[in-house]
Amino acid sequence: MRAPSLSTTPSTRLSAVRNLGILAHVDAGKTTLTERILYATGTTHRRGEVHDGTTVTDFDPQERDRGITIFAAAVSCDWAGHRINLIDTPGHVDFADEVERALRVLDGAVAVFDAVAGVEPQSESVWRQADRHGVPRIAFVNKMDRAGADLDAAVASLRERLHPAPLVVHLPIGAEEGFVGVVDLVRMRAVVRAEDAAAPAGQPVPDALREEALRRRRLLEEAVAERHPAALEEFCDRGTLSAATLTGALRDLTRSGDGVVVLCGSAYRDRGVELLLDAVVAYLPSPLDVPPVRGRHDGAEVRRAADPGAPFAALAFKVNATPTGRLTYLRVYAGTLEKGDTVWDPTARRTERVGRVLRVQADRHVPLERAVAGDIVAVVGLKAARAGTTLCAPDAPLVLEPPGVAEPVVSVAVEARRRADAGRLAPALARLTEEDPSLVVRTDGETGQTVLSGMGELHLEVAVEKVRRALGLEVAVGRPRVTYRETVGRGVTGTVYRHVKQDGGAGQFAHVVLDVEPWEEEFAFRSAVVGGRVPQEYVRAVEAGCRDALTEGPLGGHRVTGLRVTLTDGATHVKDSSDTAFRTAGRFGLRQALRSCAMVLLEPVAEVTVTVPEDAVGAVLGDLAARRGRVTGSVVRAGAAVVTATVPLAELFGYAARLRGRTQGRGTFTARPTGYAPAPAESADR
Repeated sequence: MRAPSLSTTPSTRLSAVRNLGILAHVDAGKTTLTERILYATGTTHRRGEVHDGTTVTDFDPQERDRGITIFAAAVSCDWAGHRINLIDTPGHVDFADEVERALRVLDGAVAVFDAVAGVEPQSESVWRQADRHGVPRIAFVNKMDRAGADLDAAVASLRERLHPAPLVVHLPIGAEEGFVGVVDLVRMRAVVRAEDAAAPAGQPVPDALREEALRRRRLLEEAVAERHPAALEEFCDRGTLSAATLTGALRDLTRSGDGVVVLCGSAYRDRGVELLLDAVVAYLPSPLDVPPVRGRHDGAEVRRAADPGAPFAALAFKVNATPTGRLTYLRVYAGTLEKGDTVWDPTARRTERVGRVLRVQADRHVPLERAVAGDIVAVVGLKAARAGTTLCAPDAPLVLEPPGVAEPVVSVAVEARRRADAGRLAPALARLTEEDPSLVVRTDGETGQTVLSGMGELHLEVAVEKVRRALGLEVAVGRPRVTYRETVGRGVTGTVYRHVKQDGGAGQFAHVVLDVEPWEEEFAFRSAVVGGRVPQEYVRAVEAGCRDALTEGPLGGHRVTGLRVTLTDGATHVKDSSDTAFRTAGRFGLRQALRSCAMVLLEPVAEVTVTVPEDAVGAVLGDLAARRGRVTGSVVRAGAAVVTATVPLAELFGYAARLRGRTQGRGTFTARPTGYAPAPAESADR
């Protein structure tokens, strides 16, 4: 039976709602932790296991086959009188856009770290994503039962690589296989779960750990007092902090971002999960604790507070086509939404009718009468809404900032194997891009092939497999290709372009003089024209034309980046000059200038982290060198060597199989795109 929904209670109960995500590097234990949370809260009655394919949130067949989270999944549960709306996010870098869309609508997060590996590449990436969105978070150091687990080392890596102020509130009891629980330093109690116990038991701190617990409690008090004025006042008066003061200060520091509470445990062995839930309730913000959402209408800023009585405002962050209909996932920021309501899509400028409102439990859905401010729900009936679409009250329009969408870096050509299926492929790919905005479908102008682009090799494999499984289409896939860029190595000055066209009636005239130079940012434009020789409205048209020209560079038709264009001079005609003429002059003038520049081809590169047995390091280093990799570091952790290197993304296709072969299946690697770097000249023709 479903627990009573807190979302239908008055607005004062919004303080009892927590919207949070689980963030981490792949295989840090996010999904297992989510499963234990659902079990601890009574939402499920058995512990799902990733290796058995029995988890609630990894319900897609591909997720169960591959043993990783691919799609962000939402679930809800109740704990200590609070409603927790939780999103389990992917940990693989290819699905970082799923994380981005989730973070856009969350109020808080739990960042999960491996107690052996500490901060891993994707841990760092999702942490930076949360920083950009201003999402408060707490840290959970998982897998304390693993050989080589070390809480202090994990905290040190968190401090060194992520630069927060870690506020450690746990002391582990036992180590590795002997890990049985933790000392809660805030309440100074031991929390231990026996193997056959239904729930952990609180008890006095063991005598053997009491001195160390007191020392760490003192360090925690000093760190908190240093950052929190009220705690500092009590610390100076009494020389210590009460549990209530410490809890309140930790809550304030977490929500302001001035500190990160660090807990530890083992999700697999069900140790530390209940304390984590207590920390979520105690430290992470409710919808009432975050600033009002900001949008725009007619050029002015509009703010909406988390109030069920305010005009309705929500953001769609995920779309999923299911056998029973199209689901649109919403974060409701203000107002109330009931089934049958009509809402306004200000981007598409159309109304939509909401057929049903659903509470989401991964792949199961529970009907609701309404959703209110602070809720995360799915709705049925919307036809045009996409991820990033704002939905609002028709009489109180606004547009919320949508989640950012990363640029694809890998492409493959796809076609139907059977001629009879050719007509079904295009709609199938269109549905893919509707569900996942980081996928792009285009037709190659030269070959006529359909090209699917995404964030990585695995991303495209999953997309193509989804088409095969969902629609029964046999799809042929070409060899993956990376997306190149072109940039200016050495610029030019004084490029003159004169656009004159006469075809009867009004003609077109525009005269521009352009300078082009390398630039650190993607693109910049400025005007140095004096004397009004080019009016301001035509300057804007020249800039628009220059942006048009960036789509195709002279080396191989790749997008151009990293340049600044200066309009230095020009001329107009009293009758024939127009925005269109100057936009055309800007486009062709910049293309002419780029042909005179010294251009550089750029290729995407990735930071690769390879973990292998020490006896395989030599073979791995040799293979990375053959792939044009540049080794940036090597350390030994728990008997395994961890090698980091920067490698061109094009050289990583098929690397997983090669690594397994060179290490007898014992090696693993992760890759995180880090930008673009100059490519060899022969790459221009790829």
